[in-house]
Amino acid sequence: MTHLTVHEWGRTPVHNATGPAPRGAFTRPEANALLRAARSHALANEPGTNILIDRYSEIRAQQVVGVIAAPGCSLEILPKIDSGVAEGDEAIRTRLISMLDVALGLKLGDGQALAMARQKETLLDILIRLFTDRLLAEARRGLPRGYIAQEEDLAALRGRLDVIRQFTHHAVRPDRLACRFDTLNPDTPLLRIMKACVVLLRHHARALETQRRLDELRFILADVSDVAVSALPWTQVRIDRTNRRWESLYGLAKLFLKREWQRTNHDAKAGQGITLLFAMNDLFEAYIAALARKALQGSDLTVHSQGGLRYCLMEEGEGGRPRFQTAPDILIKRNSQVQMVIDTKWKLVGQNPEDKKRGVSQSDVYQMMAYVRLYRCSEVMLLYPHHAALGAETLDAGYAIMEGDERLRIATVNLITGKKAVQQQLAGLIGPVIAA
Repeated sequence: MTHLTVHEWGRTPVHNATGPAPRGAFTRPEANALLRAARSHALANEPGTNILIDRYSEIRAQQVVGVIAAPGCSLEILPKIDSGVAEGDEAIRTRLISMLDVALGLKLGDGQALAMARQKETLLDILIRLFTDRLLAEARRGLPRGYIAQEEDLAALRGRLDVIRQFTHHAVRPDRLACRFDTLNPDTPLLRIMKACVVLLRHHARALETQRRLDELRFILADVSDVAVSALPWTQVRIDRTNRRWESLYGLAKLFLKREWQRTNHDAKAGQGITLLFAMNDLFEAYIAALARKALQGSDLTVHSQGGLRYCLMEEGEGGRPRFQTAPDILIKRNSQVQMVIDTKWKLVGQNPEDKKRGVSQSDVYQMMAYVRLYRCSEVMLLYPHHAALGAETLDAGYAIMEGDERLRIATVNLITGKKAVQQQLAGLIGPVIAA
C-alpha cells in the first residue's frame, strides 16, 4: 500500500518503469487510478486537471485538499499556508480538521484529532476513527428506533384487520387473520445510512483498532438492512428530539457518503475507492462565515452565505429579463439591510512590497464596486489568509471608493492562531459595522 502526502500545488513522483516504485513515489498504475478518481469527482472539470495534473514523471496537486484513495494507494493533499513558522504535516492536518469541523458543523472537538495527528495519522484515518468512536459510543447507549408498518398473517388479531386481504387470500382460512400493525424497529433510514457508512469505511480503515471497532459496529447493526450507497434514503431521514444526539454523526456520514456542495464519490463496487475533497476557496469561505456568526452573537447583525442573488443588468424592452446574477460570499445584515459585503479569497495577497496594489486583482476590485451599487452598502471587504511576507500583524487597509462615501477594505486573518483567535479578528474587522 502506497500512502503519500503533498501540499496544494505540490508534486509527487511517478515511477513509470516496470517493477516496484521507490519509496516516496507512485507506480504508473497507482497514479492512473488516482487520476481516474480525481476526474470522476464532482469538483473536477472534464479532464480533472483542477484537482490533479499528470506530468508523466509526476502528478501535481492543485487548489483542492483532502484525500484520494484508490485500490492499493492514497494521496493526501494538505493546505499550504506560508506562516513563516516551520510546521509539520501534523499541525497542518489538525488545522484542516478544525476548519472542516467549523465549516461543516461536525462537532468533532480538537483533543482527539490533535492526539491522532501527532501519531502521524492521515486525514482519512483521523476522520474514520472520529466517526467510528462517536458512532460506537452512541450505539452502546442505544439505537434510535422508529415505528415500521408491517403486515403479517397471525392466529390472533394484532393492530387492525386488512379486510381486503382477509377476504381474498384467507377466505377459506378463518384461523388466519391478515393483520396490519406498527412495531418499533431499529431498521430506520438513519441507521441504514450509518450501516452503509460503516461498511464503506471498513474497506479503508488501516489501523487495526479502528477495524475492530467497525466490525463491532457491523455486529450491533446486524438487524439494519444493507442498502447500496446509490439507494440510501436521504430524504426519509428526520432529525427530531428523539434522535438529536445523532445529528453530528449524520453530518459525518454525509461527509463520507454524500455532500451537497462537494459530494463524496466512490466507485460502483464498495470498497474500491473513496474520494474526500474540498475546494479551499469554498472551505475558507464557509469557515469564515461560521466564525463570523459566532463573533456577532448577541448583536443585531446576521451573517448570510452565498445570499443576495441580485442581478447586474436588465434587458431593455417589454418582458426584458435580468442578467448576470451575483452571489457575494458573505453578507452582513441588520434587519433586511445589507451593512457589509465580504468576499473571501484563498490566495496570498501583498507578497511584493513594491506593488502598491498589494497584488489585489483588478477584476476583484470591480466586483466589489458592483456590490456597493447593487447592495447599497458602504462597506465592502476582500478577505485573505495571512502569511509571513506581510509581517506579524494582520493586514487591514482601507480605500475610499471614488465619487462616493463607500469604502473598500483589504484584510487578512491569521489562521495559524486558531479558531478562537480568528473569531476575535473577525469581530474586530466587523466592529465598525456594529458601532454604526
